[in-house]
Formats: sequence, structure tokens, C-alpha cells
Amino acid sequence: MQAIFYEEHGSTDVLEYGEFPDPEIGPDEVLVDVKAGGLNHLDVWTRKGMPSPEELPHVPGSDAAGVVSEVGDRVTRFEPGDRVVVDPNLFCGDCEFCRKGETSLCVDFKMIGEHVRGVHSEQAALHEDNLIHLPDDVDFVTAASAPLVFQTAWRMLVTRAEIQQNDSVLVHGASGGVGHAAVQIAANEGCEVWATASSEEKLEYASEIGADHLVNYEEDDFVDEIKSATDGRGVDVVVDHVGEATWDGSLSVAAHGGAIVTCGATSGISPETNIPKVFWKQLDILGSTMGTPGEMDDVMAKVFDGTFEPRVRDVMPMSEIVRAHEMLEDREGFGSVVVVPDSEYDPDDYE
Repeated sequence: MQAIFYEEHGSTDVLEYGEFPDPEIGPDEVLVDVKAGGLNHLDVWTRKGMPSPEELPHVPGSDAAGVVSEVGDRVTRFEPGDRVVVDPNLFCGDCEFCRKGETSLCVDFKMIGEHVRGVHSEQAALHEDNLIHLPDDVDFVTAASAPLVFQTAWRMLVTRAEIQQNDSVLVHGASGGVGHAAVQIAANEGCEVWATASSEEKLEYASEIGADHLVNYEEDDFVDEIKSATDGRGVDVVVDHVGEATWDGSLSVAAHGGAIVTCGATSGISPETNIPKVFWKQLDILGSTMGTPGEMDDVMAKVFDGTFEPRVRDVMPMSEIVRAHEMLEDREGFGSVVVVPDSEYDPDDYE
């Protein structure tokens, strides 16, 4: 089969698209003909070796959608011809958190595409527990762009921050995958949403999907803008997946008794923390990673019924994977980047 892969870590120069061994399924696994694969910043970090996959060469990709072509002997939930979307979470099933249903806290948590072989290939072998049924009226590109970012944003806001109607929520980097999902989730819960982005075009998109207040962080200081507009109060919840570049400002703009919830740090992992800001304002600092199967089902149901609209900035053949990674690293456009196997790609389908 054809697959995206790399044999060593590094820049986009290490990315290849070519022949790769066909996957073989076990008794509990399903063989999926991949129709579309969604990219995330995770793919960039993994390519660079942060963290390093368990084996090289490595096929990246945590998100994909496709059609079942073969099932193992013990598979009960799927049959050939079923349309499916991938849930990339891998849980041990035995630790104290898994036994309590808090699988997102699994002590041996892993992810497809990060720690083990991913799904950016013509075919993928996956455990049936890592697949959910895809309705006939949802296209593969939409489905492939949604799982990682929407379940991440859902857990951050609904489960961890416990947002309520009329809460004020600041979403940093609203043009990215997690950011544009967080804007929609907060707006759908009845929150007042602030969004930051690096251009007026990106902010226009953020407004279209539910942001009430917009800040171009290339031109204005988001702390000054929000403090001025809220008479110094700030916001109830800050969604910060940026890290060093925004961390101190996030602490500053959070209201007394507010919360900062984080799932990543694309600008750097070791920001300085003004500890008095945390205790004097009695802030909650909340970490969040991916989601549980139930959270995945809840948020994807809202993607499938159209409540949430994954935005896709571009769809391209897998052979253009270098360009796809460059788009992510250079922060081009609004929303997700999706790749399609060259054997399935027709540019007329994505005009």
C-alpha cells in the first residue's frame, strides 16, 4: 500500500509518501480503507521526535475516516462496507482510572499516530473499540478533521472547566484545530466568547462560528483589550494551548476565581509562572488530554448532526504531505488540513 512515513525525526525533509507494508488484522481488529486523514499539530511534534514513536519507520496520523474492508473473527460491531471514523485513544483497561471509567487519565495512555502506527495511509488495521460508525450523510473529509480537536476541546471546556451559560471564555489561537472547536463548543453552551487570532481574516471566521469579541494579537495586547472591555474583571475561563507566548497574559486576564485550562503548548513548554497571581486570584489551573469514549461519542454526535462545523482550510493528496506540514507550522489559514490517499484524490471534489 501507499503511506506517509518517515524513518528518522527532523524537518519536513524526512517525510515520504510511498510503498509501505500492508497492515494485517488480528481477531479483534478491523481493516479500514482510508478515504481521508486529518492533520494536527501533534503530527508535527511527533515528526520532530517529541515524543518519539515506539518504532521507526513510523506512519503518522491520529485522525481518519474510511470504509471497513475486512473484520477479524471476534469483531462484533462492524462488517465490510461500514463507514467509520477513528477514535485515536488507546487505554490499558486495567489501571485504577480505566476501571472507574476515567480512561483519559489512564496511566498507560497512548495514541494512534503518536506512540504507535498511525492512519495516514491507504489502509489501517484498528481495534474495533477505536472506531465509531459514520452516518451516510457525513462526508469523509469532515469526519476525518474532527475527532482529536473536538474531543480535546469538549473535555477541556465541558468536563474540566465545567463551563456554564453566561460564562465568559477566552480562546487563544481560535484559527487552529482545537481553537476553532473550542469557540463553537463555548458558544453552543451559551457563553460569551473572546477569540484571538493573527489576522483579520481569521478573526472573521471566528466570528462566523460564534465568537462575540475578537482580538488580533499581532496588533493589540489581548490583556489590555479584555481588561478594558470588562472593567478590569477579565474572563471566567481561558483556553490556552499556546504556552509560553500567552501564559502570563492568561494568568493576568483570568477573573478572580477563574480557570485556565490547557492541553498543550505550541509556543513553548516552560513559561514562567507568577505564582502570586495564581493564589491571590484563587485560580484553577486545569490540565486536559483528549477524552473518554463517552466524551468522544457526545461531541461527535454534535458534529454529525451539524451542531458543530469542522472548518477545513485545505484538502490535498497525501503525496503533498510536506506542504501540509508547512501549512500547520506556518499557521496558514483557518481550521484543519486534510490529506487524501493519492489513489482516492480528485481535485474537482474539493474546489
